[in-house]
Amino acid sequence: MKITDVRVTTVTVPLKSTIRHCVGAHWGRIVRTIVEIETDEGISGLGEMGGGGESAQMAFENLKSYLIGESPFNLEGLRFKICNPTASLYNNRTQLYAAIEFACLDIIGKKLGIPVYDILGGKIRDEVEFASYLFFSYANENATTGEVKNSQQLVESAKKLKIENGFTTHKLKGGVFHPNYELDCFLALGEAFPNDRFRYDPNATLSVTQAVEFAKATSHMRIDYLEDFTWGIDGMKKLRDLTGMQTATNTVVVNFEQLAQNVHREAIDVILLDTTFWGGIRACIKAAGVCETFQLGVAVHSSAELGIQLATMLHLGAVVPNLSNAADAHYHHLADDIILGGLMKYENGKIKVPTGPGLGIELNRDKLAQYSELYKELGGYPYDQDPKRPGWYPIVPNDRWAPII
Repeated sequence: MKITDVRVTTVTVPLKSTIRHCVGAHWGRIVRTIVEIETDEGISGLGEMGGGGESAQMAFENLKSYLIGESPFNLEGLRFKICNPTASLYNNRTQLYAAIEFACLDIIGKKLGIPVYDILGGKIRDEVEFASYLFFSYANENATTGEVKNSQQLVESAKKLKIENGFTTHKLKGGVFHPNYELDCFLALGEAFPNDRFRYDPNATLSVTQAVEFAKATSHMRIDYLEDFTWGIDGMKKLRDLTGMQTATNTVVVNFEQLAQNVHREAIDVILLDTTFWGGIRACIKAAGVCETFQLGVAVHSSAELGIQLATMLHLGAVVPNLSNAADAHYHHLADDIILGGLMKYENGKIKVPTGPGLGIELNRDKLAQYSELYKELGGYPYDQDPKRPGWYPIVPNDRWAPII
């Protein structure tokens, strides 16, 4: 079997609201680049990649010559061909390779008539638990959800998501407002759901002092871990030492060299694996094995996925034994999806792992065309800017918090 063509389509899919984070926002939609790899046996596979609100289509187009004529089974060879560690100093292709790996695994599974999780060692769980992913947000025009900017609105949003999806773990994306204000909002969540578990992620905007104060003020809650409270392995090490609480990251341990340093430093307790950031499902499983050896926890990070990448997260969750925490997903903030059957459903806070051949999902061609046209109409957006704060940007540690108006 040989790869004969690579088709690339950029789509933008609406969100239920404009969700805010520490450096900007998703402007009422997400932009994703969809990759279809075709073979001489008529079997094709699906991949997906984000890009901070921008298309990665040209980058994939430039890789066609690397792929055509190769076997989709040759994943290790393709990894070194596309993202050789020396070459990647100049052309960081790890995330591009991840989408290609997704598509190749999809092809292999379809060829063999088995799900991807069977290629990866077989599933040990049938469904993956997810946390509610709570954001401060702006209301869109014709939005299905309104603005969230205070504790009352945040709790109401969390209650609605819990009723709809059954979440028992709640994660607040912070770093938007002053940490004292966000602390009050976070504590309100704890009061509203006294039996549930919680996380707060300010994307490393806090100083070590602010991080310690926030952690200690919430220590009575059922906290999974302190996620990226402050910047750097050393900053997180100080936080861990000063609070005695578990730490987690998806920003400062995102490759194997950093993972090795973390083992030596004993700074991060839970590694948030991302099937895109780490370079594919297989790399995440390899990293999870290292974490298992050193008794580090594992969770699954979200990079604003559509159904294709969500499927990769589910197959990862199916096979990793030390998945010790609920996964993250932006998925319930989407208004639609590009896969057949529409948005996957949550039941009791969990999503079932697809059982069909390959990734177990298929494209809805009409939706792909619809959201490709929408992208052509609207274009991309700068993920690291806020549409209502033109010219603003944060520093680290931040002191340029959003006004509460």
